[in-house]
Amino acid sequence: MSEQDANQRFVQEATVEPEHIARARAHALELGAAPVSPAVGAQCAVLAAATAARSIIEVGTGAGVSGLWLMHGAPRAVLTTIDSEPEYLGAARQSFSAARVPATRTRFITGRAAEVLPRMNEGAYDIVLVDADPEGVIEYVEHGLRLVRPGGTVLVPRVLAGGAVADPVRRDAVTSAYRSLIQETQSSPAVIGALSLSGEGLLQLTTVNAEEAGNASAAGLLAGR
Repeated sequence: MSEQDANQRFVQEATVEPEHIARARAHALELGAAPVSPAVGAQCAVLAAATAARSIIEVGTGAGVSGLWLMHGAPRAVLTTIDSEPEYLGAARQSFSAARVPATRTRFITGRAAEVLPRMNEGAYDIVLVDADPEGVIEYVEHGLRLVRPGGTVLVPRVLAGGAVADPVRRDAVTSAYRSLIQETQSSPAVIGALSLSGEGLLQLTTVNAEEAGNASAAGLLAGR
């Protein structure tokens, strides 16, 4: 086992997942939904707590695992979660109810993210998590950067695509999209970006004020791709 594999395994085994999230994970796996790993979920919770998030959007509900992690870090936040699968949204409702998350703190929207996100209020959210339709990840991140307030954060799990992004031979559409997203955001003055190797990978993008970024637009970050 390589040092990196050993570290990954240690992080996964050392991460303690709250019982209500573990139950939601089991339900997600039964449905065939792929929840974020406990390590990535814990990172999302820390970021939500550190920013004292009060308004969060999640693109890709699954059975509620990532949403529960976010609310674990920011229990006073209101979470809007979007998914095109009614079955997943139904499972997430059950998970949130079982976790005793007040109904007033969750908003479930059934629909395609590409159609829903343009209707959301600009600059109104502290965190946007993008975990749906890898083919549309760049479009969703662009929307996310428009929707977060200055200093808000966009989170993209699975961004390493199971190791495919690091393989220069892989040039399929999904891998190329993730690779372009990482490269262009890391060099942009409109965001401060960090890439975590824990779990399946997590890209973290925090917007900066336009003046500080030389009037660069976070929302138009990838417009020239």
